[in-house]
Amino acid sequence: MIRTFAVMASIGVLALSTMAADEKNAASGAAPGSAKAAGDTLTAKRVPIRNKSNKIVTIETNFGKMTLELFHDVAPAHADSFVARTKDGFYNGLIFHRVIDGFMIQGGDPTGTGMGNAPYKLKAEFSDLPHVEGTLSAARTMDPNSASCQFFICLGRAAHLDRQYTIFGQLLKGYDVLHAIGKVPKGKADRPLTDVIMSKVYLSDTDGNPLSSAKGKRDE
Repeated sequence: MIRTFAVMASIGVLALSTMAADEKNAASGAAPGSAKAAGDTLTAKRVPIRNKSNKIVTIETNFGKMTLELFHDVAPAHADSFVARTKDGFYNGLIFHRVIDGFMIQGGDPTGTGMGNAPYKLKAEFSDLPHVEGTLSAARTMDPNSASCQFFICLGRAAHLDRQYTIFGQLLKGYDVLHAIGKVPKGKADRPLTDVIMSKVYLSDTDGNPLSSAKGKRDE
């Protein structure tokens, strides 16, 4: 079986501090541009929702939680596939098997090897959206229509992937977790030396709280 992958590239690590963040952290005693200032900025970072009709999913890991919007309005088949796999618990217990600092983190393989998939393939749903920090995109082989259950989340701008991979979501919050995963020590084939585990993946609200039937499920 051909190993599913996102194209590798060496790109610069995205700058994490801004003037506004420096001003905020100066008030709290953090030096502008310091690691603490950058970390505080990532912890506080939240991206606005693109479309209120899109579903939200949260990935709980041993590094913390990441909450993402699924772009059904851009890539309906990919978004629906992720929702279906989330509902049936497919991603629970899987790992991020490939991590490239400054580029992306990749997971969703049921075998944890980079060679596994769900028993179906998805047709490409390319768009004009850019691959930026927090972009959720579908991993595939050289065949544009080979995406399945594997996905990756960008750690920074990856312009060479634009219109080549299907973007189907965006990280709303949990940028500190994303970048913490991006910094883990790696071994052969960019595999983390200590497993980065998706302990549970579920439909949620924008704060990462599981949807409750008592409140009315968004996934119905």
